[in-house]
Amino acid sequence: MEKQYETVIGLEVHVELATKTKIFCGCSTAFGGAPNTHTCPVCTGMPGSLPVLNKQVLEYAVAVGLATNCDITKYCKFDRKNYFYPDNPQNYQISQLYLPICRNGKVEIETESGKKFVGIHEIHMEEDAGKLIHDEWWDCSLVDFNRSGVPLIEIVSEPDMRSAEEVIAYLEKLRMTIQYLGASDCKLQEGSMRADVNLSIREVGAKEFGTRTEMKNLNSFKAIARAIEGERERQIDLLEAGEKVIQETRRWDDNKGESYAMRSKEDAQDYRYFPDPDLVPIVLNDEFLDAVRAKQPEFREEKMVRYKEEFDIPDYDIEIITGTKHMADIFEATVALGAQPKKVSNWLMVETLRLLKEHEMEPEDIRFSPEHLAGLIRLTDSKAINSSVAKEVFEEMFKNDVDPEKYVEEKGLKTVNDEGALRKTVEEVIANNPQSVEDYRNGKEKAIGFLVGQTMKAMKGKADPGMVNQLLKELL
Repeated sequence: MEKQYETVIGLEVHVELATKTKIFCGCSTAFGGAPNTHTCPVCTGMPGSLPVLNKQVLEYAVAVGLATNCDITKYCKFDRKNYFYPDNPQNYQISQLYLPICRNGKVEIETESGKKFVGIHEIHMEEDAGKLIHDEWWDCSLVDFNRSGVPLIEIVSEPDMRSAEEVIAYLEKLRMTIQYLGASDCKLQEGSMRADVNLSIREVGAKEFGTRTEMKNLNSFKAIARAIEGERERQIDLLEAGEKVIQETRRWDDNKGESYAMRSKEDAQDYRYFPDPDLVPIVLNDEFLDAVRAKQPEFREEKMVRYKEEFDIPDYDIEIITGTKHMADIFEATVALGAQPKKVSNWLMVETLRLLKEHEMEPEDIRFSPEHLAGLIRLTDSKAINSSVAKEVFEEMFKNDVDPEKYVEEKGLKTVNDEGALRKTVEEVIANNPQSVEDYRNGKEKAIGFLVGQTMKAMKGKADPGMVNQLLKELL
């Protein structure tokens, strides 16, 4: 009988926090910037420089801990993790090993096979390293310290996941929770959320874990799913051939669809951890924790319940709109400006999603303001513009956040409601299309559609289709 294998997966997720300055100094954390311009003696590791903890980092870390049901460590401190690497300026990284800020949490995920909890072993604060740029033309490596000292939290899960589907559900849950908190934008493509996958396999029913490997360099959900499938197959092939899985760190190459070994796996003793003598321990009191708790936002689950009661829009709409905080914010702000919830949701669900897909953008990248969306809805409600003009204006708004009212004025897109002018055009269309007129009179209802089209064309699309229809019927 063929052996059945089970995949066991745990994740280490690094999240760059959305502070304006770095974790231990006042340098900017902005993405981009000319190399080595967001730097100072502290984040370039100059001898004698002293780190000072950014309070906002602590608040964000505690907020994420509370949102993921963790115990908060009231007495915690920083440790030095020593390793020599060219992009690591002090030759150690300030992290937390012995007393991490959060422990023993869990998040609920939902997959096709139902709901389950994924345990969170710990969340700790640490600083990011710099970035090496390998220049193949000059055959040299250059280092950029802009990223060094950018605050990170590392969220270490328990080995509770059993498939790529569960891993993606867990990452999406984390990403959404953290975005709702405003603690990070969690953009995988910019590296502000990075996941390392620890994976092993074992025979179904076995109690012991197999030997695990860790995979790095995963910067999209698709790459993560492919890497999990690829590594599972590789380990099964090794076991089937009677070979052993070696504990090591591997790098996933998404273009080739395979991974290769980077280094054999280190253990904690290899890093010679010890408490950082330059940083004082952190002692948290109940007031601090209550203040962070009081600032927690309304999360997705609560929003979904409220939307159903308050706005009376379909469940599917609610699911999509609350899927990203940015879209939910736009929806709520537009409704607050007096627009009807269902109309707002229609613009978001149909035209916005279509344009996001077309431009390969994420909902976080939506540029138009709630004021302008509310303005566009006002224009269509008052019949100042018809639906096809509204779509054209919306596309412009989506690209450049133009003011719809000004845009309609400047481009002369207002609907012609002057019955005299409209009647004259309709009469001309009837005179010019005797065949269609005859078809209509012989009972072909569809013929009127052609005549409406011809009238709209003559009016350059700026007529109210309902009014055109009415006039045609009357004159015919």
